[in-house]
Amino acid sequence: MTDTRLRLLTFNCWGLKYVSKFRTERVRAIANVLASSDYDIITLQELWVYADFEYVRAVVSKKLPYAKFFYSGALGAGLVIFSRFPIIAATIHPYSLNGSPIDVVAGDWFVGKAAASIVFAHPLLGQVQVFNTHLFAKGGDEGPEHQRAHRLVNAWEFAKLARQASGLGRYVICAGDFNSVPWTLPMNIIRDHAGLTDAWVTTHPDVPDPSPTNPPTPHDAIRVHGVTADSPLNSYSAGKRLEPLARKFQGKRLDYVFYRQPASPPASGRTPILRPVDTRVVLTERVPGCPYSFSDHFGLEATFVIEAQHGGDVTDSGNIDIPAPATMRRESSFVAASQTNPEPAIDMDVSPESITQALVSLTARYRFAHSQGRLQVMIFFTSLFVLIGIIIASAWFPFWLNPVFTIISIALAWLATTMLYIGFVYGNWEVNALTNIIEELELYRAALQGRQSSPTIR
Repeated sequence: MTDTRLRLLTFNCWGLKYVSKFRTERVRAIANVLASSDYDIITLQELWVYADFEYVRAVVSKKLPYAKFFYSGALGAGLVIFSRFPIIAATIHPYSLNGSPIDVVAGDWFVGKAAASIVFAHPLLGQVQVFNTHLFAKGGDEGPEHQRAHRLVNAWEFAKLARQASGLGRYVICAGDFNSVPWTLPMNIIRDHAGLTDAWVTTHPDVPDPSPTNPPTPHDAIRVHGVTADSPLNSYSAGKRLEPLARKFQGKRLDYVFYRQPASPPASGRTPILRPVDTRVVLTERVPGCPYSFSDHFGLEATFVIEAQHGGDVTDSGNIDIPAPATMRRESSFVAASQTNPEPAIDMDVSPESITQALVSLTARYRFAHSQGRLQVMIFFTSLFVLIGIIIASAWFPFWLNPVFTIISIALAWLATTMLYIGFVYGNWEVNALTNIIEELELYRAALQGRQSSPTIR
């Protein structure tokens, strides 16, 4: 292994206990593959069971001695990061909206979808912050506007975190299952507001978007277009009812690796750059000796090289400045001072039009949540009145009907309690969270429009 190269794998393991098929066998097979690889960083999603994490950690520990399992929600975030380099900080940011507690089948609310991150110490780059995330799933890319709103909230919150990390002088790498195809609004917000670059697009230039009139073959969809989910070549997608988009394009690209250099300042012309040279979809084969795939997703690997901006030896500390050194040194505590009047970088940013599109979805969700909350509170009061009526009327009914009334009363009490919690407690929670995001985006849109009308003001 060399410090001038950085290799990363991101992989959704589909490891939900009692639900995921052949979970134990697949996790063991995944661990064996990872142990024989040469990755420096591995980000896993849906590794829910802590015992599975412990098993994988033990198997890969010789090559990847540092690891972090993240906790969120009632069932855990399912997010794990393994590293060859020392982890010096770790944090998790649960998204403010993750579906509804009444939607037990989808389960997003219970697992607490989140953005997890570590900061590791790299000998050439200094502090590198790696984000691992899994965005809200329900709604797909073709569902009604109100179904996509929670994923837009996730995207906006994630973009702010990545942007802030770069502003601290850190290199930023973002990986995970974003549950969105490349051209959708959540991905536009993440790329543009955070200033992130898609490593797949960088290493696969001039690849035309797949055409519905001339769709790619399943193999080309993986090799050329980076499809990682809903592929007909995946054993868990075969025979599955898929969205029209997935059927049309032989799958969907939902897993990504993004990267960003440190913001300038504090970065300067002497700051090393991180450049992707290869990305590929991996773990597309079956588990050895078995008829099933490693997961319902394929993995995505990315290889980066570390270079000096103007040539020269990047390993020579005299040629480079590290904006956020892993160990604070007196002479580099403020690296930007080493360059006279560094030209500040102008960040890419999400367009006012994209923010307006997001506001349409969020406002639709706000109205939907408000009406659903009122309906559920109405059901609560109706159930309560019926329950009181049954209790009063039971005194005049024959004794042998008491067991029937008892069962009905228990069901009504459960319904009333559930509707009160969902309609009032969670309903107000969702409405308030949406209000915060809507008002934040409206303020940000106004600021962007003001900047466009006065381009000399930064």
